[in-house]
Amino acid sequence: MAKARTIEQILAENGLAFAPNMEQHYMDELEGIWNEACEESGGEITDARIDEYLDVLKKMGLAIPVHRETMEREHSKRRSEVPDPEVVRMRKLILEEKASERSKKTGKKPAPKTHAKAAKKPDLSRKAHGKLTGPGISGCGSGLAWEEPEVQRAADSGPDPDEVYRIFPAQTKTDLGHKIFLILAVPQGREVPHRIAGGFTNPARRLAFEYYDGGAHFHMSQLDMSGADIRFRKLFSWLGEHHISVRLSGTRDGNYFYVYRIKAVEPPLDGGNLQPFEDQFLQYMIERIRTSILQASEEEIPEQMGMTTLPEIINFMDCCADTLPANIRQWARKNIITAGQEGGNADEKRHAQRALSMMLQVRWRSSYFDPIDPVEARKILDEELYGLEKVKQRVIETIIQINRTHTLPSYGLLLAGPAGTGKSQIAYAVARILKIPSAIFDMSTVRDPEALTGTPRIYTNARPGRIMEAFSQTGSSNIVFVINELDKADHEGQNGNPADTLLTLLDNLGFTDNYMECQIPTQGVYPIATANNKDRISEPLITRFAVIDIPDYTSEEKRIIFRDYSLPKVFRRMGMSKEECRITPEAVDSIIELYKDKPGCRDLEQAAEHLAAHALFEIETGGARCVEFDAAKTRELLQQ
Repeated sequence: MAKARTIEQILAENGLAFAPNMEQHYMDELEGIWNEACEESGGEITDARIDEYLDVLKKMGLAIPVHRETMEREHSKRRSEVPDPEVVRMRKLILEEKASERSKKTGKKPAPKTHAKAAKKPDLSRKAHGKLTGPGISGCGSGLAWEEPEVQRAADSGPDPDEVYRIFPAQTKTDLGHKIFLILAVPQGREVPHRIAGGFTNPARRLAFEYYDGGAHFHMSQLDMSGADIRFRKLFSWLGEHHISVRLSGTRDGNYFYVYRIKAVEPPLDGGNLQPFEDQFLQYMIERIRTSILQASEEEIPEQMGMTTLPEIINFMDCCADTLPANIRQWARKNIITAGQEGGNADEKRHAQRALSMMLQVRWRSSYFDPIDPVEARKILDEELYGLEKVKQRVIETIIQINRTHTLPSYGLLLAGPAGTGKSQIAYAVARILKIPSAIFDMSTVRDPEALTGTPRIYTNARPGRIMEAFSQTGSSNIVFVINELDKADHEGQNGNPADTLLTLLDNLGFTDNYMECQIPTQGVYPIATANNKDRISEPLITRFAVIDIPDYTSEEKRIIFRDYSLPKVFRRMGMSKEECRITPEAVDSIIELYKDKPGCRDLEQAAEHLAAHALFEIETGGARCVEFDAAKTRELLQQ
């Protein structure tokens, strides 16, 4: 029996070495397999097992016999002249990211790649999920170094967390294109193996990793964290706070150790306070973080205070009752008595408390509207869609009317026209112009009026309607209701037409929800509806809207939309440039002719995506640099 040693030690003792053309991470995987075999054998392994393992490596061409001098020369060459491919990929991504940041700041395109020494690049650090500030990253030379901050920290305080946790390249994508997510600084002259076992330090004390360096009595050395993917911040902190025993796999390059794998391992018998942890769950968390984009921090998301308990509701009424309309104050006091009564019906008390919680979420604002800049409003409309000048003019007239009266018009807007002409885009644009919250209803999915008006509380599973839920979720009494497909809501069921329940809402005289049992003021509600066929809308309902007919686009308008809107939009979505896919004017004419009987522009965008996808296929599989579509090729492809 022989004491377990590393695979490289075994190879050296037997006059062998890894093949010189092997990449570093392959060697690390082989060593990992060997270490796991050693762990399974209880720390000792037979000579026969060693010989069997070496025979397999030699047959596969992974280990070759060499003299000691040759082995040392190849080992040095592999470590110094041939960097790990993951490190090379990481450097390339960082340089590209810095060039992109520089071009955004200067307004110039990134300079072409050269072999000259790179200049100092702009910053890529991030202050606790805030803006990109702080020192930059210098990626030239054999190592990837982090520049020192302008304000130096105390020598014994360790790295600054806001300088360590940074946005790595392409972090807004789920496929980063590299595996490295942690960089440790290695002191000059210290040797670090490819695998180090230990634990992260408590972040309140220092940002570092402590590992067993092979010394007597489980002596531990420390490596400060130099850079880390900001998405792993909470995971590394949790590992440090709970003293989890882990093993880091990485590669040494210059004065930095690049980590691309973390594995939970059993701590040694004399391993101090390190604790074991299930590796399968750790790998699940790492994969979940690695394949997720950077989300907004909690400070950036406005959180609405919720009142879910009866004491909170009572305290609110004691302090803020004067902010509620008079009828809602009276309603709230009545429901507080119902919710707090002793020995009452449990369902009745639960419904009363839920209704109170929803109603008190709404901020009852003034129906006075500040002036809106017509120029800015027109800019928003032009961003959304091309042409339709009469429609845009009608919207601007409505905006000017609001500026004069400082109140919403008595009538909402009904945008009627063929499918694909931009009705919904106009509705969303008006909501942006008014700068108030919006709620969207799709009437084609509403089959029962109670979906809008709610169900009475006499039922155990009673609930409020969508209109009341919209008030509560937006937290505002001033709201834009975007009612899509109004003409599709003519389903005459046993409870009546769902669209007719909107009449009281459109009259601005107040809306009563069956669940809330209280009239809600609607002076701040502005409805915008869309429909394909206005003839299917009932007369009482359509008279409560200012109807705007949206005509179909002309052939010339469709040509401009395809060329200047649909095609560039598809190129941006697919990551292509216009030089890769060229469509001749004759081809554009053939596309317009092919879809001349189709209303709207959705078919044009689908045609643009079909052509771009075919061009991308030829580029990726056929090696073409540019694919050009003429009229004949376009018709052949689109008519398949």
